[in-house]
Amino acid sequence: MHGPADSVESMGQLTAAWRVMVLDRNPDADVRDLPGLAVRWADCRFPFWNCVTLTGDGTGAGLVQRRLDEAAEIMRSKRHPGFLWVFEDLLDDEACAALEPAAGQAGLAHAFPGTGMAGDLLPVPEPAHPDLTFVRVDTGEHLRAFADLNSLAYGFPLEDGRDGLAWSTLWKSRVYACLGVRNGTPVTCAATMEVEGRLFVMLVATDPAWQRRGYGEAVTRKALHEGAAATGATRATLHATAAGAPVYPRIGFEPNSPMRFYALKD
Repeated sequence: MHGPADSVESMGQLTAAWRVMVLDRNPDADVRDLPGLAVRWADCRFPFWNCVTLTGDGTGAGLVQRRLDEAAEIMRSKRHPGFLWVFEDLLDDEACAALEPAAGQAGLAHAFPGTGMAGDLLPVPEPAHPDLTFVRVDTGEHLRAFADLNSLAYGFPLEDGRDGLAWSTLWKSRVYACLGVRNGTPVTCAATMEVEGRLFVMLVATDPAWQRRGYGEAVTRKALHEGAAATGATRATLHATAAGAPVYPRIGFEPNSPMRFYALKD
């Protein structure tokens, strides 16, 4: 069982991690903590770095409409598209039932679902996979490959991922980013970063041509292993897409917070 504290943790991990990521991408980014909303918007081509999150706990139906209207107005003011992240367990039952019509009224469309997960699972053994060797991201070429894998996995143009990641120095130092390489070609990737005493898992992706071979699980274990060895963290958190959600419980994560992602309507 999980409760509101789990959703608060999950939301807090997102807003803390994304503050670092967004300011790394754009030191002049829109990073604000408003009543009930956290804005983390780099306004770059990589849409995951453009984010507004509902942060209030126990938000009711009347208030959620105002928050969605405000979020949509912020999103419409930006040059590049992004997402509104909603943690369902931070809404009361009435607000959750009213969420879809409220989003529609605000001009938002449901983009995809997600699941917050966490676990006291670290350290994990150093992984091995018969097809893969693991490489820590520490060069521009590595980071470009990491960006390209995310673009391929999530259906973005390659230039969008590169605009978000490929120039960064932070991703080659503070972030424990790893590639899984098959026959000399990167095919999967994952990253962890210490956030408020936990390891936050980010941007797990596998080339669609090489999915369903256990590559994503293996490289996630590697990023967790590297991060835990460096930081001593024992707890980890992440936000899973529907495709990734079945993988992470095998590592030791427990689902705790249903999520919805919204984009502006066309």
